[in-house]
Amino acid sequence: MSKIEVNAIEPQSGTTLTIGASGDTVTLAAGASQSGFGRSGSVNWDTTPKTTTPVTAVSGNGYFINTTSIAITVNLPSTPAAGDIVAIADYANTSATNNITVGRNGFKIDGEAIDAKIKINGQVYTLVYVDATEGWKTVGQTFNQISTAEFVAATGGTITTCGNYKIHTFTGPGTFTVTNAGNPIGSNSVDYLVVAGGAAGSGKNNGGGVGGGGAGGIRIGTVCQPSPLSPAPLIAPGFTVSATAYPIAVGGGGACSTTIPSGTAGTSGASSSFSTFTAAGGGGGNSATASGASGGSGGGGGETGGIGGAGNTPPVSPSQGNSGGTGNSPSIGAGGGGFTAVGENSTPSATSPTGAGGAGINAGPIFGTVNGSPAGYFGGGGGASSGNPPAPAKAGGLGGGGRGNGLGQSSQSGTTNTGGGGGGHGSTGSPAGGTNAGGSGIVIIRYKFQ
Repeated sequence: MSKIEVNAIEPQSGTTLTIGASGDTVTLAAGASQSGFGRSGSVNWDTTPKTTTPVTAVSGNGYFINTTSIAITVNLPSTPAAGDIVAIADYANTSATNNITVGRNGFKIDGEAIDAKIKINGQVYTLVYVDATEGWKTVGQTFNQISTAEFVAATGGTITTCGNYKIHTFTGPGTFTVTNAGNPIGSNSVDYLVVAGGAAGSGKNNGGGVGGGGAGGIRIGTVCQPSPLSPAPLIAPGFTVSATAYPIAVGGGGACSTTIPSGTAGTSGASSSFSTFTAAGGGGGNSATASGASGGSGGGGGETGGIGGAGNTPPVSPSQGNSGGTGNSPSIGAGGGGFTAVGENSTPSATSPTGAGGAGINAGPIFGTVNGSPAGYFGGGGGASSGNPPAPAKAGGLGGGGRGNGLGQSSQSGTTNTGGGGGGHGSTGSPAGGTNAGGSGIVIIRYKFQ
């Protein structure tokens, strides 16, 4: 075999140099390198599908990744130079089930310092290393850039889907277990609504006006700031989660207490919690000249100067509730406090209506409905009651508060899973058959999952 050794080959005329004839194969010797030809954006495909993890990619090669049985990671070269190229193909069209993770090996992918994932079946991605600013750039897939977004994934409670969001509803104790904490490009925070149990209104066995129960405290946080909920000052930012299990507690409402002694507050509600967010149970309403109990929202005071219990107890920011109203008439009690309003004072007249319960909040725009309620209200304050002589009773606070008893009206309990306070229940001269228990609480967690 003849061998020609030269330092340079130049065309005799013009700028075109032809090597080999049509149909010939021109081979670069093993171990030799080329320069000046540039890359066409193509790779040499390794036609043996990869079924184990991890795969260490070499520049200039393409890999068929078979994730039929397991998810597989492909690690990009650890010391890339500008122009290095790697291609990855979903061999069995199974990457949506078992994702292909593209390990960045310390360098960015499409400008993000996050490992990428191939999670659409049948996709082929070619990545070219450009520089430290953008790192590996996806080419040939500008309409479908390789995904560097991760989303929260979790289990627990009753799960429903609304568009791109998952909603986990807990009406009793449970565990919210985060299996994927996501990242800021996709989602890594959750909206939360924590509602404690509402309190019972007072019950009096010797007639007279008694106060309504306070609503359970409410803690709300939303990822979207400013929140679509109002009033905005009561809405905190969303909560950034970790891949861990978060115990959930859901407080029960205060038990019905229609025959307690004069001057004794109704039973307070129990607290609810998620992570570091605890909502306190509502404070019970009271009778005679006694004050309502403190709590998430305070209970209404009894007739003739009974002061409303304090809300937001213990104090948190933003506030979890309001105080109850003050009783003013010899036979008329005040309303329990709610999340967005204080309980209404009763008027100083034996024939005037009782004080209404403080209002709750419409959380439906974020958290949807509960128990079929299309408006999605949560946590209204308990209504007050009148005793003897009977007087008209005002409603419980918007959002689950129960009405107190009055002229031709029986008292009502707070609505289940709203944290609503129960209506006051005076006995003498009042209709029979009324109740005054507080409504149980609820915990709802919402996040973007795709």
